[in-house]
Amino acid sequence: MTLKADVEATLSAHGVKPTPQRVEVGMLLLAGPCHVSADQLLQALRQSGSRISKATVYNTLNLLSRAGILREVAVHPSRVVYDSTTTAHHHFLDEETGELRDIDAADVELLRLPTLPEGTQAASVEVLIRVRRLQERL
Repeated sequence: MTLKADVEATLSAHGVKPTPQRVEVGMLLLAGPCHVSADQLLQALRQSGSRISKATVYNTLNLLSRAGILREVAVHPSRVVYDSTTTAHHHFLDEETGELRDIDAADVELLRLPTLPEGTQAASVEVLIRVRRLQERL
């Protein structure tokens, strides 16, 4: 099966109509594990010769996230990174470069969660560990 056929099948399996624009976005995102912002994705699409609009990229990312094909990682109140790995895992965030690196869920042990508000249940727990380089001493 080709990547295009895989993307079309993934979209369809999640109830998303595989339009040419969605397939184009999906081919970049689902080729392998990746972390990408909407602007980074738009830039990559434009560099490949695509004429896709910014609005279409944002709308497609939101749709793919709602469908469970992508995962949104809020790295800052005004910045979301889209993660093509949707299985349970956590992240390191390099504060200098903005790079996200996956952490296997088994490598993080949560001993206790606070009492949840009445009438609710935990849907998920995501750990984001912000890291920065150590400063060398002079």
